[in-house]
Amino acid sequence: MASMSRTKSEPNLLELEEELTCSICLCIFNVPVTVPCGHNFCASCLELTWAGQVRDLSCPQCRATFPSRPQLRKNTVLCRVVEQMRGSGTGDGKEDDESEEEEREAATLIYCDSCLQAAATQTCLTCMASFCPEHLRPHHDSPAFRDHRLCPPVRDLQQRKCPQHNKLFEFFCSQHGCCICSLCLLSHKPCHTSTLQEAKDKTEAALKKRLVELHNQSERSVQAMNSVKTIQSQAAETAARKRDLLRAEFMEIKALIEEKENQTLKVVMEEEKRVCNKFDYIYKILGSKKNEIQSLRDQIEMALTEGDDVLFLKRAAALQRTSIKEAFVPVIEMDHNMIHAAYQSAINLKDAVKLAVNASVDKRTDGIVSLWEPAFYASALSSNERDSPSNPNIKTRAENRANRYTLCLPTFTILHFQTKMCSLAPNVGAPGTGAPNAAIAVKVKELITSFLKRPREELMQYAANIMLDFNTAHNKVALSERYTKMSVSDTLLNYNHHPQRFTDCPQVLGFQFFKRGIHYWEVELQQNNFCGIGICYGSMGRQGPDSRLGRNSSSWCIEWFNSKISAWHNDVEKCLPNTKATKIGVLLHCDGGFVLFLSVEEKLNLIYKFKAQFTEAVYPAFWLFSSGTVLSLCQMKP
Repeated sequence: MASMSRTKSEPNLLELEEELTCSICLCIFNVPVTVPCGHNFCASCLELTWAGQVRDLSCPQCRATFPSRPQLRKNTVLCRVVEQMRGSGTGDGKEDDESEEEEREAATLIYCDSCLQAAATQTCLTCMASFCPEHLRPHHDSPAFRDHRLCPPVRDLQQRKCPQHNKLFEFFCSQHGCCICSLCLLSHKPCHTSTLQEAKDKTEAALKKRLVELHNQSERSVQAMNSVKTIQSQAAETAARKRDLLRAEFMEIKALIEEKENQTLKVVMEEEKRVCNKFDYIYKILGSKKNEIQSLRDQIEMALTEGDDVLFLKRAAALQRTSIKEAFVPVIEMDHNMIHAAYQSAINLKDAVKLAVNASVDKRTDGIVSLWEPAFYASALSSNERDSPSNPNIKTRAENRANRYTLCLPTFTILHFQTKMCSLAPNVGAPGTGAPNAAIAVKVKELITSFLKRPREELMQYAANIMLDFNTAHNKVALSERYTKMSVSDTLLNYNHHPQRFTDCPQVLGFQFFKRGIHYWEVELQQNNFCGIGICYGSMGRQGPDSRLGRNSSSWCIEWFNSKISAWHNDVEKCLPNTKATKIGVLLHCDGGFVLFLSVEEKLNLIYKFKAQFTEAVYPAFWLFSSGTVLSLCQMKP
């Protein structure tokens, strides 16, 4: 029965023991004290934890902070609970606990070395023996034992002796980390030694300090963990807000595209309705004409049945004078120009969206960002619609469509495109190459030499995808393949007037311009070599013979005329060796002040180089002469 009751009470005692355990030492409370937050700890454990701290003390369990050191008072109720828990149990259980306690005391008891029966009360460190009160009496009474050192009972006295000199340990060598006797001091003379008590006090203080440091380190780790959790939650909130903003932006884009779709479909439906109404009206007229013919047929048949000759002749004369015109069906066609314009606007919008979605940000800080090309493309396409000679009445609608294209593009694309368009105004300044001094000339020469030694793969890091500016194209220059291919048309294309358009020379400029940095593009020559490839300032003239590439101080070019190759600048020609290259590379170094024209074959070969101190923005420029000449801009991935 006792064992059964003990078994039933064990879970309750275990639960009570968990509640009465100090969270610092993980043992049953010893003199428990309560902190202001309500948690309890051993007084000695809490004092050791707070050692050396005066302000910003914290609870070791809940981390609650206190501005000043709280007054700790003994929790008397908890003390009585601990005492009752330690002395809990009745009957056989109590006897078992007492027997276990007696066994533990017997195991730890030190007996007298003289009688080997009584418990020792003190140990003589001089005699190296423990004595009971009876056998310890000579140490108190006899003057011979007056100098002997007595201490509480000590077990294993042999471990306190030096194995070499058989003398008691009295000192501690901090350098070797061992206890030594007085004779060992001679061999440890260079070392730092101290008494055992001093070494104990010093080590104990160091361990307490280490314990405080570990506690502070633990608190800092907890603070760092809390900080990481806070940052993580903030990042999650930021990502959630960004997702909401992105959803809103894409919903707006979808709404704009749906609006464009509805407007385009409405144009086709209205045209269909207009044509169908006309056919309904004509069908109604033809029905009336059919009824009129049927009525005349009936009258003629009735006249043929008349027996009276006089009446017959009168009716026949009247019927013969009645004439009915042949049924006429006018030609009614849908306005295919309008429908084609609506369809083309959808194609243009699709291409613009594709370019905007697939565009990648240029990694070079001094290059041209390719994200604005979709906006240019949409603008150029709408300009093409405005210039279409097939239907001049769609100009206003085309302008409205162009504005709607811009609304459909991403905001960052529109802003960047507007910035680029604002900077297209020609810079005012006197053109010229300048005269660099000798040191600069040497550096430029070395720089050019270094670029000429590089393979094409290294130059591709400066690659720029050039598109042609529709508003600069001469009326005989036809643009195709998304404004990357140019050719000479046999007939005038009747482009609308634009202040940037060439009027005398069949030329066109690139849409991109460069003010600084290094840029490289390639042009493929097709079918005919009556052409020129070069660069120019935006302020170069658009009219007169001086507007031809190389015939002024604002342009530099390489020209193919029959089998003759020439370099032109400021109306000065320099004949060059013939080359059969079909692909030309142009390397522009704005800061270095030079442009290289290279033949792209298995390796790059220099055709000609121009040195100039560029004072304005520089545009790629192209000249085409005879019918059949075709130039294509190579689209390269840097």
